Amino acid sequence: MIEPAAPTFAVDSSSSERSTYGVGPWPGEWPSEDRYDAELLEHGDTRNVIDRYRYWNMAAIVADLDEHRHPFHVAIENWQHDMNIGSIVRSANAFGADTVHIIGRKRWNKRGAMVTDRYQHVLHHTDVAAFVQWCAAEALPVIAIDNVPGSVIIETFSFPERCVLLFGQEGPGLSEQAIAAAESIVEISQFGSTRSINASAAAAVTMHSWVVQHRF
Repeated sequence: MIEPAAPTFAVDSSSSERSTYGVGPWPGEWPSEDRYDAELLEHGDTRNVIDRYRYWNMAAIVADLDEHRHPFHVAIENWQHDMNIGSIVRSANAFGADTVHIIGRKRWNKRGAMVTDRYQHVLHHTDVAAFVQWCAAEALPVIAIDNVPGSVIIETFSFPERCVLLFGQEGPGLSEQAIAAAESIVEISQFGSTRSINASAAAAVTMHSWVVQHRF
C-alpha cells in the first residue's frame, strides 16, 4: 500500500519554521497575486526558504517546486525509527528530489527535516515488496547505497537520470530484501579508520553526485 503524506497548507508563519534569516512586513502596497500569504505580508517571513519564495504561501511554493524537481527519488528503510530520516528529507528538498519514499514504519522523526517535509512529496510503502512493485510500475531502477560485497565506488558509477536512491538504517545498513531488489549497489569511497559514514551524510553525498552528473 502506498499512502501519500497529506500536505497541510496552514498558516506559513508558524514559529516552528524560524531561521536566522528573514524579512519584515512587506513595505508599501501589497502584491495582489494569489501566491502571496496575507499573514506573512503583514508580519514578515522568517521561514527557512530561499529569497524567491519570501511571502509565498505553502501551496504556491510546492506547486512551483513541482515544476522544477529532478527526476531522481530517495528511499529510506524505516525499521528502527532512525533519527537520520528527517535530515535525509531535508537534503532531498535541498537537492530537488522528486519524492522521498519511507519503507516500513509509517511514522518517522521529523525533527531533522526542519519542516522541509511540508514542501517535499513523501510516500509510504509498507515493506520492500510494495516499494519494489511501485518502482516497477514507474519503470524506475533502484540504486542501493551501501558498502557491501559487489558494490562499486560512487566516483566511477554513472547514475541513471531517472532512478531511486535507496538508503538503509544507521548501523545495519540495507536489509537483504532491499539489496536483492537493487539494480546496482554503490558505495562512497572512504579514507579513514571508520567503516561507515552517517546515513544522512551518505544520502547528501549521493544526491550531490547525481546533481553533478546530470545538471553540470
